[in-house]
Amino acid sequence: MSASRMPPPKPAERVGAAPRNTESPEQVDDGPDFRTLLHAWLESHRASLLDSLRRLGRQPIGSFFTSLVMAIALSLPMGLSLLLSNVERLGGSWQRAAQISLFMHMDASEAQGQKLRDEIALMPDVAEAEWISREQALAELQQQSGLGEALKELPQNPLPGVVLVTPKEVDKAALEALRLRLAELQGVQQAQLDLVWVERLSAILKLGERFVFGLTVLLVLALLLVIGNTIRLHIENRRTEIEVIKLVGGTDSYVRRPFLYMGALYGVGAGLLAWLVLAFGLDWLNDAVVRLAGLYGSDFALAGVPVADGLSLLLGAVLLGYIGAWLAVARHLSELAPR
Repeated sequence: MSASRMPPPKPAERVGAAPRNTESPEQVDDGPDFRTLLHAWLESHRASLLDSLRRLGRQPIGSFFTSLVMAIALSLPMGLSLLLSNVERLGGSWQRAAQISLFMHMDASEAQGQKLRDEIALMPDVAEAEWISREQALAELQQQSGLGEALKELPQNPLPGVVLVTPKEVDKAALEALRLRLAELQGVQQAQLDLVWVERLSAILKLGERFVFGLTVLLVLALLLVIGNTIRLHIENRRTEIEVIKLVGGTDSYVRRPFLYMGALYGVGAGLLAWLVLAFGLDWLNDAVVRLAGLYGSDFALAGVPVADGLSLLLGAVLLGYIGAWLAVARHLSELAPR
């Protein structure tokens, strides 16, 4: 009897042969998808933020005083800037400060003065025109000069009618051109423009703005040094931990992240404290300003901290804290390599 032959084994059944991959190319695992990576990235940032909050909470007094030092440095230039804005507002409107006085001829009637006022008010570069009659000008002079009884003895009114012209813009060249144009109008004897005190006030304000700018630059540098030194101390306290993280493959961005959050949190605290310091300081100073203005018959009062300026202050503090932390970590990151 002849021996029966066994069929040859299939390739997948051969001894030692690797099993055939029957999966389609679409089923090959290419790694985590974008949603998983995004979730991991957000989770890493959340963990870094919570870790920074916990570490700052363990040293509340030190964290508070660091933020307070930053707040004082931030509030100084902002406070001076707000005071300059109030001084500019105290000086009155620039347009009213640069009024052009048109003195009419002595024989100009009330109707001619009002007609000229209406004509000037329609000019495109004029904001407002006001007519002051001869009788009204004399009454104001009697009231303001304290020589009312002596002026009553005059045989006739020596004052002419006046048209006060308020320009829309305060530009020296444009105002001079407007004055020359108004001086040529019929019935105008003289057009007078006094910009001396306006120019002096403008020069003082520009000097103050330059001083505030220079002070801001110096204090920003001081803030960067403060936050950089603070972050450096945190880095030194965690040097061993960071070296271990880098030894097991931690990236520079992973090491840097909690310190950046810490710098931003210092900035948040400093911005809020600076806002409070400015609000309290202006309110405390406003009482004395109101009493002083009342002695001069004025209702002037200091304006508080606008919400837009407060938010800008808070955002600037956060950015300074972030930048200071980034510079500090970047400087010491190369020294944190495991040995």
